[in-house]
This record gives sequence, structure tokens and C-alpha cells, in this order.
Amino acid sequence: MGLTLVDLGVILIYLAGITMFGLRFRKQQRSLRDYFLADNAIPWWAISLSIVAAETSTLTVISIPGLAYDKNFAFLQLVIGYLIGRVIISFLLLPHYFRGELYTAYQLIERRFGKNLRSLSAGLFLLTRAAAEGVRVFAVAIVVKISLGAMLGGLGEFGRDVMAIAIVTALTLIYTFEGGLAAVIWTDVIQIAIYVTGTLVGVYTILHLLPGGWRTVAEVAGAAGKFHVLNFNFSLHDTYTLWSGVIGGAFLTTASHGTDQLIVQRLLSARTQRESKLALLSSGVFVFFQFGLFLLVGAMLFVFYKMYPPAVAFTKTDLVFPTFIVTRMPQVIRGLLVAAILAAAMSNLSAALNSLASTSIMDLYARLRPQSTDDRRLKLARFSTMGWALVLFVLAILARNGGKVVEVGLSIASVAYGALLGVFLLGVLTKRANQAGSMVGMLCGFIFNIYLWQFTKISFTWYVAFGSALTFAVGYVASIAMPSAQTSLRADEQR
Repeated sequence: MGLTLVDLGVILIYLAGITMFGLRFRKQQRSLRDYFLADNAIPWWAISLSIVAAETSTLTVISIPGLAYDKNFAFLQLVIGYLIGRVIISFLLLPHYFRGELYTAYQLIERRFGKNLRSLSAGLFLLTRAAAEGVRVFAVAIVVKISLGAMLGGLGEFGRDVMAIAIVTALTLIYTFEGGLAAVIWTDVIQIAIYVTGTLVGVYTILHLLPGGWRTVAEVAGAAGKFHVLNFNFSLHDTYTLWSGVIGGAFLTTASHGTDQLIVQRLLSARTQRESKLALLSSGVFVFFQFGLFLLVGAMLFVFYKMYPPAVAFTKTDLVFPTFIVTRMPQVIRGLLVAAILAAAMSNLSAALNSLASTSIMDLYARLRPQSTDDRRLKLARFSTMGWALVLFVLAILARNGGKVVEVGLSIASVAYGALLGVFLLGVLTKRANQAGSMVGMLCGFIFNIYLWQFTKISFTWYVAFGSALTFAVGYVASIAMPSAQTSLRADEQR
């Protein structure tokens, strides 16, 4: 059994519908504030759902069930850290972001340290966000290869991957190019409803196909330890433990949601600081529910394939959920679920394109051309969006030989997050840190995290904690050793 023409029709209707919906916002984009911050007119609940959608990608939808299928619910320990990190951001970083009119997270760095460190921070974000996003976009090819393999039989594996990535990238580019952040956020709201509904339908289908339903799942998965969450072992090599989850997860989220333009841009688009905080904290509750749902699907699929073994053993756990969708789900529902996974991909990609464009224009181009007009910057913002779409397309093709996509993506992002978070903490927690010392600390933290990633077996969940600690310590000591006329953030804000 595979996708039928009816299923394909459902997918095509979704792709056309979401693209047309996003294009509705193109006439509202008259200024950079409209294009990059949606004119601060988005309600908190929409921003909250958009934050969840922005940190959810195809790799989340297909790879998280694979983690539970292979092991257990230990990933939830990391999500506990996600909740703690959001609380830290709400009290430590958000107040600074809402003092003055900011478009990007890295304008705060300039206000505290200077233009050179702002450019360095923005450049590091662009480099690592693009690399991590390329891995996420490639996850689309995994789904399309399984679902449309028979229909694309004339193409080789590489050809199918290229076509899948090209279609999703092109359609996402159309509405992001025209509609800016408003289109991104409101399409996020639609797409999160689609993929959560699709996943719930998947849960119902699995229960319906299993004799005994939930009772069978509880007995078989429970006996196999699939519902086990807490791991109290303290080991830097174990990816999911309580300590790496609470500590590492908190540092990871403080960095990803507090220093990464992908999320900060949404927080800055809120009407007030209070609504921004409400959006951030409520998104944490939804994220916990969402990951719990995806892990539950993985445990249920473990039971299903234990009772009904696949004809060919899975080579990667990322293939488990997409394979079930295509081979076991009813007609139309199959199309809905494939559309749901594509929804997650388009949601995350649109967020990345807009944040990459905003950083490119506001943090780099505007510094080189401070006299450029708002109209010119808006025009270049659209072309920058197009350019980044091409870059991500190429990087997605290059990411074809990675491992478990969710862990590869998080590893790449975590390498930069440590250095970025360390610099932000130097800015908001100290008065003596200066630009030169902070740049030294940032370089040391980044190199150290690359070393951890490439030459050690330390889990990626610790990268941000170690990298930010080293950046902070070296940056502070280097600032004392290289004193300069550095104005503190508080003094700068009082002018």
C-alpha cells in the first residue's frame, strides 16, 4: 500500500492553500517594521504557537518518534530544561530587548559593546543557523522519498531528494518573500494545527489497528521500558539524563530562545513586553505536550511493529513513522499526515528565511550603508530572503549523509549557541566586560565547542553550558587584562 492519487490531491491542495494564504499578507508590508516585526500587531497566543512551530521541523515530527521507538521517553528530561530556560529568558533578557526599538537580538550587543562584536555575533548566527537549517530541510526528502517513491520511480535517489527539497523551498519562499513575518506567523498557526491534528489521527489509527488498543500498548511498551523518563546517572557521554536535561536543556533554550534571531524576532514582534513573556512561557507548556505526543507515537509504533514486523528491517529510526503513514494509514488520512509533516518543514523554513534576512540587512548591510533608505532596505530584504533560500537548498543537499537528523541539527546549533549566550551574559550580568575581551571569550568558546563536537564523545546537550561558561570566564578575564573605554548597558540606556 502507498499513496494514491487522492492522497496526492490532499497534499497538493494543502501546498497550494497554505501558499495562497501566506500571500494574503503581501500588501501589508510597507516598511521594515512591517516586514520584520509584523508592525507589532500580532496577539500573544499566535506568537506562542509560532514559537512552537519555529522550533518544530520535519526532523522533530519524524525523528522524535524514532527516539522512543529505539529507546524510551528520556528525551522529556531535555524538555524540562526547555521550560526552565524560558523562565530565565523572561526575567534576564526580555527586559533589555524592550528598551528601545530593536529589530534583531544583535542590536543589543552593539548597544552594550560596540559594532564589531555585533557584526561578529550576527555572522556567527548566520553561519550556524544556515548549517543547522540545511539539515532540517533535508528531512523533507526522507518523507517524500518514502511517500512518493513509486510515483517518482524514474528518478534516482538523489533526484528524488533534490525534487522534494526544491518544491518545499520554492513554495515557502513565495509567501515568505512577499508577506514577511506576518505571513510567517499566521501560516505557522495554520500549520501547527495541521501537524498536531495529523499526529492525533495517527495515534487513533494505531490504537484502532492494535488488538486490545491502549491496553496492549500499555502492557507491551511498559514491559519494554518505553515509558521510562528519568535517568539519574551523571555521565557527560549519555545524551539524555536528568542532569544534562535540566542543566544542558536550560542553557540550550536560554541560548536558542534568547540569542537566536529565529525566536527573538517573534518575541520582539509582540505588542508589549508582558505579551512577549506570556507568549514565551505558554509556548513551553505546549512544547512539553507536543514532544510527549511524538514520543507516545514512537512507543506505540514499537508495539505495532513488534506484533506486525516490517517486511524489511528499518535502517534508521527516522524511517519508522513515515513508513507507517504510507503503508498502514487509511486513504486521505495518509495524504493529511504527509501534508502535516510538510507543514512542519515549511513552518520552520519560513522562520529561518525571515530571521536570516533580517540579520543580514539590519546587522550587516545597514552598518555598511547607514544612509540607505527604508525602501531600499525593504527591497533588499526580499532579495536577501531569496538568496538564503538558495543557500539552504544547497546545504540541504549536502546534508544527505548525516545521522539521526534531530541530533545532528541540535549539535550544529549548539556549537554556536555557547559562544553567543556567553557574550549576552557578559553584557547583561557584568559592567567590566568590554568588546575586545568579549570577542576573545567568544572565539575561545566557539573553538572549544567545535572541539567537543568533533573530537570528543561528550553529548551535545552539554555544549551550550560548557561553551557559554568558558566564553563568560575568558571574556571577563580578558576584559580586565585589556581595559578600554567601555560603557555599561545601564549607563548607555540612561542617555
